[in-house]
Amino acid sequence: MFYLILMTILLVLILGPSYWVKHILAKYSHPEDRYPGTGGELARILLDWANLQAVKVEVTEHGDHYDPLAKAVRLTPDKFNGKSLTAITVAAHEVGHAIQDRDGYLPLKLRTRLVQLAAPAEKLGAAIMMATPVITAVTRSPSAGILFLLGGLLTLGTATIIHLITLPMELHASFARALPMLEQGKYLIQGDERHARRILHAAAWTYVSASLMALLNIGRWWAILRR
Repeated sequence: MFYLILMTILLVLILGPSYWVKHILAKYSHPEDRYPGTGGELARILLDWANLQAVKVEVTEHGDHYDPLAKAVRLTPDKFNGKSLTAITVAAHEVGHAIQDRDGYLPLKLRTRLVQLAAPAEKLGAAIMMATPVITAVTRSPSAGILFLLGGLLTLGTATIIHLITLPMELHASFARALPMLEQGKYLIQGDERHARRILHAAAWTYVSASLMALLNIGRWWAILRR
C-alpha cells in the first residue's frame, strides 16, 4: 500500500506539470483569431523594436524556442501562424530570450552550455543502463550492477536537473522581458493581461515539464532491469 501511494505521488509530480502546461496553452489557443496579427509577425515586430534585426523568426516542428547559436526565434506552426492569445504570448516569451542573449544574460549562457553537455550525457546514461545487466553477469557482483544502475539514473536525469536549475531564467524571460513589452506596446486586448500571465508561467515551465516526462524512461529502464 505504501509503495502504491508513493508511486501515485511520483506520477502526479511528474505528469502534473506537463498536463498543466498543455492545458494552459491549449485553453488560450481559442479563439484562434483573437488578435489581428500572428505570433510570427509579433515576434518580428518585437525583435525589430529591440534592435535585433539580425535575429530570424522561423517555423519549427521541434517546440517553441530561441536558438542562441543560430540567432533564431523558432515557433511551432500554431504559434507562428496563429492569432490566439497563446500564439502572441509565447512569441513574446521567446523574443524575451533573444533580448537576454543581446544583453549577455549570464544564466542564458550557462543554460546553453549545460544543454550542450546534457545531450551526450543522456546518451551515455542510456548506454550505461543497457550495459548494467551485462556488467552484473560478467562480474557476478550485484554491487557493481547497482553502481552502474545509479550512474545511468543520474545521467538520464541530467536534463531535468538543468531545466530546474535554469527555471529562474525562463521566468525572467517571461516577466522581466516579455510581459513589459506586451504591456508597453499595448499589444494585449483589455482584460487579457491576467491570462497572459498564466501563459507566461506555462511557457517558463515548458522545458521542466518535458524533462520530467523524460524521467518516465528511468522507470521503464528500472522495470526492464528487474525482470
